[in-house]
Amino acid sequence: MNCEKNMDKEILIKKINICGRILGASRSSLYFAMRFMDTALCAFEYKADEGNHFAGTDGDCIYFYPDYLMERYEQEPKLVNRLYLHMTMHCIYRHIFRLGSRQVRLWNLACDIAVESVIDGLSYGCVKMRMPAARDACYRKLHEKCKILNADLIYRFLEENPMKEELLTAWENEFLVDDHNYWYRKDKNPQNRMKREQKWEDISRKMQTSMETVEKGAGREDKGLYDSVEIENRKRYDYKEFLRKFAVYREEMRLDPDEFDYSFYTYGLSRYGNMPLIEPVEQRETKKIQDFVIVIDTSFSCSEEQVKSFLSETCQILFETESFFKKVNIRLLQCDLRVQKDDVITNHDEMKDYINHLTIAGRGGTDFRPAFEYVAGLIEKGKFDGLKGLIYFTDGRGEYPKQKPPYDTAFVFLREDYTDAGVPPWAIKLEI
Repeated sequence: MNCEKNMDKEILIKKINICGRILGASRSSLYFAMRFMDTALCAFEYKADEGNHFAGTDGDCIYFYPDYLMERYEQEPKLVNRLYLHMTMHCIYRHIFRLGSRQVRLWNLACDIAVESVIDGLSYGCVKMRMPAARDACYRKLHEKCKILNADLIYRFLEENPMKEELLTAWENEFLVDDHNYWYRKDKNPQNRMKREQKWEDISRKMQTSMETVEKGAGREDKGLYDSVEIENRKRYDYKEFLRKFAVYREEMRLDPDEFDYSFYTYGLSRYGNMPLIEPVEQRETKKIQDFVIVIDTSFSCSEEQVKSFLSETCQILFETESFFKKVNIRLLQCDLRVQKDDVITNHDEMKDYINHLTIAGRGGTDFRPAFEYVAGLIEKGKFDGLKGLIYFTDGRGEYPKQKPPYDTAFVFLREDYTDAGVPPWAIKLEI
């Protein structure tokens, strides 16, 4: 019995060693084809996991079932190359950290489709394989609704267009490559997960820079890969954090428990000895937003429904937090080739009424410059006490100002378009 156990253990060790060499060979093949991925490909340890009959990663290790990996390699070495690249790209896109409140099943499928669509678009011999008809049909169906096949947009498609169980299972089987259970394992120390996510964000940005500079040819040749990495690396701004940039200090009629009138304090000490009288200050200095400009692109590319959705979300964030003073000065401009409409909003109720009775004025082309010129005129006329920022809701296609205005500016793009080419470096790009 002991002899059999020893033999089994020796066989397992040999298999693990063989798998290590297989993964090393796969990594080398991918590296020679895509040198800009050097750091990403070398970011893993290899560990056997007999408790699983598949392969997967948690961002630190590639876990594999030896027999599965050996059978896959024996069948076709390219399959291991694609497996290795597939797991690496999940990490580059940070899929393993972004489940949030999404449905696990749909998110897993969306991530697999997103990664495989990029790999299928590569022309490198180490990963190039014939595309099955079912996979091509899936891509075509998704492209009808999604301009970019990234995980977020594919997930939204799957969520908004429920499929029959048979078709959903067929898609899962078609794109199944690795085991995602490793993504959702809980760490005893939550800091470990944060460190892994930061590690892959750094690797992903380094890879993008490499494609843009050192590997210029690769950046142009592998446009699908480069575009997907660029999209995932775009900074995602939180509206609340973003709005704090535009805040100014003002005094509000509000009790401040951290401050008190020293005259009462000293009077209490002199009158009663050890009993100071504390009266909170009724005015408190707070940093909030008072002046703000929202410009709506009223060209044909932005629908009334999209504008209402954007304003509703903005209104909810702004007025359900303490971002603004009770009395505000929000200028809502509608602009296509010129400023078509200028409305002043001073409180939450006026904003809600504006959204409910919104009518789009214009419907011409797009030129961003007239709105900035108009705001400059308002500043000269003293219409703002301290304008700190402007948000421009648009599809991104138009003429931008050449010079930076004296306030921060953000261009907000439709989430499904990702069309922000030409945005000047002084402006912030937001995607919602």
